[in-house]
Amino acid sequence: MSYLLPHLRSGYAVDQAILAILASTAEKMKNFAVIYLVDISEVPDFNAMYELYDPCTVMFFFRNKHIMIDLGTGNNNKINWAMNDKQEFIDIVETVYRGARKGRGLVVSPKDYSTKYRY
Repeated sequence: MSYLLPHLRSGYAVDQAILAILASTAEKMKNFAVIYLVDISEVPDFNAMYELYDPCTVMFFFRNKHIMIDLGTGNNNKINWAMNDKQEFIDIVETVYRGARKGRGLVVSPKDYSTKYRY
């Protein structure tokens, strides 16, 4: 049955699959969010400031201000792991938008991710 699943043979193919999922969520969020893709190797200006070293990192900005989100992980600056569900990501973006409109620089995630990885 695995022959029906797409096989990603390189890091580039994985990145393209992630971007395709991100693009499909952009249509659903077009009324309250815009998604921009930035290659950190081509635009290294913020790499040190925001600790950008992962291949896929999601950060939030509202009116030229960085909006932090408390996900329960200790890192309030960004999301740097894969989401399980598109709707979960849309809920986070909507929460950030609502908090940023109210002038908050730090918003609390609708789901606690502190227990996501159990060792």
